Amino acid sequence: MPAGVLIVEDEPEIAELIEFHLSREGMNCSIVHSGRDALAEIRRTPPDLLVLDRMLPDVDGMDVCRRLKSEPSTRSIPIIMVTAKGEDSDVISGIEVGAEDYVVKPFSPRVLVARVTNILRRHDEFLLEDPESSSERVTLFDQRLVIDTARHLVLIDGDEIPLTYTEFSLLRYLASRPGFVRSRDQIISAVHGRSMVLSTRTVDVHVTALRRKLGEFGRCIETVRGVGYRFSDRLPAPMRD
Repeated sequence: MPAGVLIVEDEPEIAELIEFHLSREGMNCSIVHSGRDALAEIRRTPPDLLVLDRMLPDVDGMDVCRRLKSEPSTRSIPIIMVTAKGEDSDVISGIEVGAEDYVVKPFSPRVLVARVTNILRRHDEFLLEDPESSSERVTLFDQRLVIDTARHLVLIDGDEIPLTYTEFSLLRYLASRPGFVRSRDQIISAVHGRSMVLSTRTVDVHVTALRRKLGEFGRCIETVRGVGYRFSDRLPAPMRD
């Protein structure tokens, strides 16, 4: 069955461009031009993936993303945010509210198609995953931090931390071998797949967002200058000003 993609974009030319290229890949696309219409359409027919413009005339993309990720019935819908704002702070803020990935305007349609295809594939793999075969449960720091693979959740002091699929996969990969350094290319391959071509900046953005969500445990994700990242199973002391 073709994947259903909802395109939320207030510029008709861009919306039609996205629809054209995704439809060529066999996806079933729908278009709405406002955040309010997007929320209504998703309530009627939840899509398999959302391509969401950040700047919308009524309810902006950030608020749409925030609302969807706060509702259990729509929390699992992957979101790719399309934005004209390419600063790290803008991209990170989009990822922090729950976007799975981002594409900065002007963008290559081939890049967007690759991102959409990859996220749909990974999402399908997760839905088909046998819980019995992924029952790994990593507990760290006297069980204050729990990574539950079977239920796809992270707990800190018993409270669930809402992570995107990418953030969860990144944390699981780094924490699986504490102390081992992972290059950015290794992280891209493990989290996104070997066929995915992404910039190392994308990895840095996801790491920054993940650190913020983990609070004090974000310090466990250490930067190894010129190489990549490693996860420490000993909580580093806070940096002094």
